[in-house]
Amino acid sequence: MNTIKKNFMISAITSLMVACSSDDNSTPAEELDGVITSLTDPDYDANNLKGIIGANIDLPAGEYKLTGGLVVRSPYTLKLNPGTVVKASAGLSGTATGIYLIVDQGAKLDAVGTAAAPITFTSDAATPAPGNWGGIILCGYAPISRPSSVNAASAANYTAVTEVVNHFYGGNVVTDNSGHIEYVKILYSGAKINDSKEFNGLTLYAVGNGTVLKNIAIFNGSDDAIEFFGGTVNVENILCVNADDDMFDWTQGWNGRAKNFYGIRELGFGDPTSPDPRGIEADGNFDGSNPAWIVQSNPTLEDFTLVNNSTNITLSDAIKLRRNTGVTITNTKLIWGAGVASTDLVDLTDAAGDGNGSLINVSITAEGAVSTGAIKKGTGIGVPATITVAAGATGANTSAFAWTGYTF
Repeated sequence: MNTIKKNFMISAITSLMVACSSDDNSTPAEELDGVITSLTDPDYDANNLKGIIGANIDLPAGEYKLTGGLVVRSPYTLKLNPGTVVKASAGLSGTATGIYLIVDQGAKLDAVGTAAAPITFTSDAATPAPGNWGGIILCGYAPISRPSSVNAASAANYTAVTEVVNHFYGGNVVTDNSGHIEYVKILYSGAKINDSKEFNGLTLYAVGNGTVLKNIAIFNGSDDAIEFFGGTVNVENILCVNADDDMFDWTQGWNGRAKNFYGIRELGFGDPTSPDPRGIEADGNFDGSNPAWIVQSNPTLEDFTLVNNSTNITLSDAIKLRRNTGVTITNTKLIWGAGVASTDLVDLTDAAGDGNGSLINVSITAEGAVSTGAIKKGTGIGVPATITVAAGATGANTSAFAWTGYTF
């Protein structure tokens, strides 16, 4: 064998051995599957946050870009740390309804900021606007309105499907826990799908009273600031500034407590696409379709202030209590600014069913044009409601919102 041929054969054999050795020691790249199981998972990208949370994930304090639906699946917890900023992508027209954070039944959101370092959810638009993204949704196992034939035990399996993005909610766990949200700002949310399906700032589907929701500020949102679909959750220290539709809304059997709420529509604010904005809008059951069902809404509200300084759009009602809801409202102050049109002060009437007068006890102070607004008790359900309008209510304690930087 000549020297050239011999050297060629040795070189070829060596190259083959190196290639085989390299193949044997290599690890195939992990494929993207849309499920985030760790901060080293290739599906995790702080600048392209979306998909399914499929493990307990603790995001370090920092800035994140939400680019699609982010779903926290049971039994996992997504934790956000103080000072974190989540910017929802608003750069592509028509994508807002696909950008949201939702927590499934059995999962949790642990978003606990501090007064000095709150957690902020906002839009990444250069000029942000209401409806830039979908908002935050919690789904729980607490009770919702149901047929009387469904007893408490069977209610464990009685569920409904969310108004948006089709997730389940409902059950029989009064103390269900969907996590802890505190010192959190939600800005420019509430994307609209159609006239009957819209995201809100914070939407609570069958959320139980094991959940902690306090010190939350919702600014410049499309549709409602906060809405309850059944459940037993309690909320405290909620600030709502410039909601396109209702400031505070409940339906489908919410039986919780709300303390210290301040809602305001500022001078010059008003979206003409919202047909019937209100301070409070309340239903006992979903859309009034099931007045005979059990678990009708009957919450307790205290220390509320509702302010309307906008002359652009007239609120349909200051407080609308309809469709078999009950409620106890105390220390609530309604203030309509200079030049603002009067509206109904408290209205229990509705084509789909009046409020349950026998379970409605309202005590309020009204100032400005709203003080002359009509009180409509209705005749549809129960005895006439107890509605007391008198001076003296102090409303919300605004010092609780100093951490937001909002000027009252």
